[in-house]
Amino acid sequence: MRRIILCLIAAILFAGSSAWAAAGDDDKEARSSEKSKASTEKKASETPKTGVCAGSNPGEPATANPRLQSEVQQLKQLVQEQADRLRGLQQRLAEVESEVAADKPATTNTVASITAAGITAADATGVGATAAGQPAMIAEAAGSTAQPRAAPAATQEENKHQERKPSPLYFEIGRAHFTPGGFVDLTEFTRTTNLGSGIATAFQSLPYNNTPTGRLTETHFSAQYSRLSLKVDAPVTDSTLLTGYVESDFLGFQPANAYITSNSNSLRMRVFWANIKHNKWEVLAGQEWSLLTPNRKGLSPYTPDVFYTFNEDPNFQVGLIWARQAQFRVVYHATPKLAIGVSAENPQQIAPASVVFPSTTFLTQFDNTSSATNAATDTINPFVPRLRPDRVVKLAYGWGLMGRPFHVEAGGVIRSFKVFNAFANNTDTITGGGGSVNLNLQVIRKLTLIANSFYGDGGGRYIEGLGPDAIVKPNGTLSAVHSGAGLGGLEWTPNRRYMFDAYYGAAYFQRNFGFFPTPGSTCNGLPGFLCVGFGFPGSPNTTNRVIQEATVDVIPTLWSSEEYGRFQVIAQYSYLKRSPWSTLTTPPTPKNAHLSMVYAGIRYILP
Repeated sequence: MRRIILCLIAAILFAGSSAWAAAGDDDKEARSSEKSKASTEKKASETPKTGVCAGSNPGEPATANPRLQSEVQQLKQLVQEQADRLRGLQQRLAEVESEVAADKPATTNTVASITAAGITAADATGVGATAAGQPAMIAEAAGSTAQPRAAPAATQEENKHQERKPSPLYFEIGRAHFTPGGFVDLTEFTRTTNLGSGIATAFQSLPYNNTPTGRLTETHFSAQYSRLSLKVDAPVTDSTLLTGYVESDFLGFQPANAYITSNSNSLRMRVFWANIKHNKWEVLAGQEWSLLTPNRKGLSPYTPDVFYTFNEDPNFQVGLIWARQAQFRVVYHATPKLAIGVSAENPQQIAPASVVFPSTTFLTQFDNTSSATNAATDTINPFVPRLRPDRVVKLAYGWGLMGRPFHVEAGGVIRSFKVFNAFANNTDTITGGGGSVNLNLQVIRKLTLIANSFYGDGGGRYIEGLGPDAIVKPNGTLSAVHSGAGLGGLEWTPNRRYMFDAYYGAAYFQRNFGFFPTPGSTCNGLPGFLCVGFGFPGSPNTTNRVIQEATVDVIPTLWSSEEYGRFQVIAQYSYLKRSPWSTLTTPPTPKNAHLSMVYAGIRYILP
């Protein structure tokens, strides 16, 4: 820019000097012509009479040419105008230099204003016509200033062109914008023991290697994890947006003939909610990921913004805190970076079959987490007592830490449990809960660190139901079970075609038991008593103390298009270890149960 400005100033100076030179030449020519005319007149007058002009006064000077005087006056006026413009240019140049010194970017209007304040090609042609090459030089300088003016228009045209690019699959009905989504997934999974839980791993049921299932392997193909979704955005006003979202897969109730001939997998609802957003407020109702589930971004309800790992396993990862359940949620976005939400969510009070009750009357008052769904006689009991909904609150904050995206959140849940105590002929109620702290931080470019944690009383429901929420003590009252979980991992995306991740997670359940008077029984060496509760000595080897899982995923994208979607291969390897509270069985139970499994999925994702 400074070169252009200096070029313009040089051109103006050159044109001004040419004008002065031209004016001087014209004055010399005028004086020479005047002298020549006077000399001629003098010679002519000398013939008849020396020193006397015929018909004139001898003392009167010769009359000047009117046309010549007019041209000289015009030249003087032009020179004065150019001098004024030159002063304006010098002033503008000083302003530009001050802006550069202050590190302010000079805009294209700066050059344009200098051109306007200086000289145009037409002016240069009129003033410097006598100086060869000046019009071309100044026209070139003026032409160079036209390019910055054209740049914004070109940028706008490019933006319009980008807006006209084909967008992902969608359609409109009225003002509502419908966006279908999901993926088609074919998965092959192999396990070193016969877990028998299908594509979704039942982490709490790893078989021991001294059992028949522990000596068998399994390999299956499944398309059950294929997913369908539909998102509807309907603007109500400029500040109010109504959004509906439904998502489903094919891991629902399996009929008795599901794997005979047709492999008829059933459609099930994953999430289905409506959300209205007005200014800084959001209100959501329906089935959704629990607010206690970690987020990748703010408190967004959308599945891609929820952290549930990139595992191919539909049960994700041991140590992950998650649930999908009916709820009513309110979120307030205090700032673009800070959000706080509260929700009331539908609970289940869980006590697996490993829990021993002092009376059979308590069996139907807990969900026993049975994973079998292929017969109507299965002992799933979804209609257990619910004193009140779970209350969840979470605060999320996201910003750039050392120039890297950083998301941190803290949340908690309050839970209530209730049973009918047949011994005292009344009801018993307790309150439990827990807290969670989660974060994800991009430690270096494209490498993200994940860390999630949870600990509380009665939180087994949110640790994938791997252990009980509470037990019933010998006197018929409730007692919450201490439990905790954690997950750490790294996610690396070196480029658009590859993604790698590694996770480690663990879940822990503390023992909680008592002595129930029972003649002929022995509990922990104490005769005449029966152990009731969870994790007591001699308890079933399904009373899990710790479950651990380490996972590595490799996800190459073989082909992608903004218009037609993506084609991926997902490879997952996981190693699991289950450690019970007691192995005092006949025959003796190994100290731990182990399992390795490999998932290999081919997935086409809709745009």
